[in-house]
Amino acid sequence: MKSKISWSFYGKSLLKSDWKSGISVFLVTLPLCLGIALASGAPLYSGLVSGIVAGLLVTFLSGSELVISGPAAGLTVIVASAILQLQSFDAFLVSVILAGCLQLLLGALRLGRMSAYFPESVIRGMLVAIGIVIILKQIPHALGDDRDAEGEFEFFQNDQQNTVTEIIQAFSSITEGALLISVLTILLLIGWNKLADKGFTFFTFFPSALAAVLLGVGLNELFGLYFPDLYLGNSPGHMVNIPAGHVAFAQFLHVPDFRFLLSSQVWLIAGTLALVASLESLVTLEAADALDPERRISSPNRELVAQGIGNIVCGVLGGLPISAVVVRTSTNIYAGGRTRLSSFIGGLLLVVAVLAVPALINRIPLSALAAVLIVVGYRLAHPQKISQQAKEGLDQFLPFLITILLVVFTDLLIGIIGGTLVGLFFILYTNSRSELTVVRDGNLVLVKFNKDVSFLTKARVKKVLRGLRKGDSIIFDGTRATFIDYDVFHIMREFRDTSPDRGIEVSFKNVGRRKLEDRSEIEAL
Repeated sequence: MKSKISWSFYGKSLLKSDWKSGISVFLVTLPLCLGIALASGAPLYSGLVSGIVAGLLVTFLSGSELVISGPAAGLTVIVASAILQLQSFDAFLVSVILAGCLQLLLGALRLGRMSAYFPESVIRGMLVAIGIVIILKQIPHALGDDRDAEGEFEFFQNDQQNTVTEIIQAFSSITEGALLISVLTILLLIGWNKLADKGFTFFTFFPSALAAVLLGVGLNELFGLYFPDLYLGNSPGHMVNIPAGHVAFAQFLHVPDFRFLLSSQVWLIAGTLALVASLESLVTLEAADALDPERRISSPNRELVAQGIGNIVCGVLGGLPISAVVVRTSTNIYAGGRTRLSSFIGGLLLVVAVLAVPALINRIPLSALAAVLIVVGYRLAHPQKISQQAKEGLDQFLPFLITILLVVFTDLLIGIIGGTLVGLFFILYTNSRSELTVVRDGNLVLVKFNKDVSFLTKARVKKVLRGLRKGDSIIFDGTRATFIDYDVFHIMREFRDTSPDRGIEVSFKNVGRRKLEDRSEIEAL
């Protein structure tokens, strides 16, 4: 049941736990907003804009009390590829606005349950593939090679390079300070997460991503004092760079270029964004409901509307596209969040940080953010997830694997479509095999329809008929089938009409195309 929450409940929840979880949400959100913008090849401030819009606006429109939205790692592949294709961030913002409009339409049409129609193996494969791509594309930044700020996410690139050659080139031009920061940051993250998994309170409460960023800042400042050759601050290309103060911030904002509104490429990107962002949001919504201590049931249609409005506003203000995010949502719940106030507090603190301490944010090395993203990618693509999927059987593992390969070596949309088609093949194959049972006892053959019969059974029925010999008797039993596809029905009736010439006896038991609508066909047989 949906629970009604009074303002007094919000007040009690704020005093009791939401303020603490709101701080946790902020501490997780700040470095990830910057990191995801870096991975997307977008202006770094665009990630902050999206985090603020998600916290201050989407929070109060959401269908859930607990879901945390913002720029998502799952969208980085699309964003980076789109910016590269359009050669304009302003043109890309038009796609973000259109994606929001499409999400509004999906919500209005009450299509919030659409995630149930995509094979889970494909969704899992998509997330693993995104993790792999993030790792591969952040390795150059971790090595200090920040020349390719665009972050091309396709494996084969327009400059005749590919992901592997880009990494090889990065190893030939290592920046020692960046490498040292990224390695130590990754080691910190690994150790921090292990201690958090063991239940140590401090490591559970304090976000590992923020600890990693603070380590990166601290190391670089030490380099500046004692090891000038390793210091990255003398090269702005190695550091976060966001405008200082609200006036400068406003001057840096991009606005959508509506001259691209009729571009088919812009619309294709918008459709891809809307699909993937909606799927990720709906999956997160299900996870939030499962983790909710109050056992509230959220509205998926309202969530789509909220995400749609959020993306429209993000596009207008120059932000990255947003979706509900599992990691931040679970962090909110585990930190004690009980209402949407925790998300609002996180967004409010993000505004304060951007306007009050931009100079501190600009001290963050890009290599530290790359290290955070590499660990995020590893968690998405953990080898255990692959081995677990392999144990589920070929019908689950093959769509999963195909999705991964297609996303890594082509792009996200092709990967989702390819994986879904493979998954659909297994569904159709399994369904066709279960529609009938064939039993032979000497010269007697029984074909029993176990349920309604689709055209997919046509090939198997033909195979059974080809295997009949002179002197055989075959019985078609349609007791359990209320519908038989015309093609299958026609094959059986045609074979029955010619069976005397073949020396084969054919019998029908309760066989008709639509037994519940018209029994005359059964009587005619």
